[in-house]
Amino acid sequence: MTVAAMLAEKGRDVVTATATMTVGDLVEALARHKIGAIVVVGDAGRIVGIVSERDVVRALARNGVDMLASPVNAVMTRSVVTCSEADTINDVMIRMTRGRFRHLPVAEKGRLAGIISIGDVVKARIEQVEREAEDMRAYIATA
Repeated sequence: MTVAAMLAEKGRDVVTATATMTVGDLVEALARHKIGAIVVVGDAGRIVGIVSERDVVRALARNGVDMLASPVNAVMTRSVVTCSEADTINDVMIRMTRGRFRHLPVAEKGRLAGIISIGDVVKARIEQVEREAEDMRAYIATA
């Protein structure tokens, strides 16, 4: 299964932020949408960063609650690892495991095209394994 297939099933809507909004506003958006990360976009939907719950917690630990008034670009990860719609489940599992992150923006020509979470990947992989097992059972039954 590819990332494109996962996005076709789950949708392409992504909650985004700008680099100049406050961290407090970003935290409120994380809570309101019940999500673990927000992609930071610039002009024409170009990905300029990502902020996860972990980023916020680390910034709070370093700087205290005053950091909530800081701009998002003060806490965002600027070097964003992305995937493409052509990547497979195995491709993104490896990337997420090596990078130790749970959210992977999908980029096409440098622009945000969606986002997948580790939950999306696990769900798709379980469905794939179940299909393969059912196919094997059907094959054995007809042999």
